[in-house]
Amino acid sequence: MKLNYTIMYVPDVATALTFYESAFGLSRRFLHESGDYGELETGETTLAFASHTLGASNFPAGYVRASDSEQPLGMEIALATDDVAQAHRAAIAAGATELMAPTVKPWGQTVSFVRCPAGTLIELCTPMT
Repeated sequence: MKLNYTIMYVPDVATALTFYESAFGLSRRFLHESGDYGELETGETTLAFASHTLGASNFPAGYVRASDSEQPLGMEIALATDDVAQAHRAAIAAGATELMAPTVKPWGQTVSFVRCPAGTLIELCTPMT
């Protein structure tokens, strides 16, 4: 078994792709012509976005939309960088909400948390050695 995709359901796929490009310098792999699905170049595991319309077709009984939740959902994506402070500032400048400023954890890793405009919790962290 291998982790292949992380897919986030968002109000607007193109807007989500643009945020991640702007905030973190990630490159767009593609956006489907329907606008309901898109992916970023993120290495071995694909970071993807799907519209709430597509989500409703996959989950007719409904699901919790991160974009509608007052609190962040109990899951996150983590993006590793050598400069957490700069990535944190860029994310906020691109429209993210700060949840925790860059902090050095007891194990030596620098970590911060932001919430993207679509509601997803994002950890920015230095790589673990």
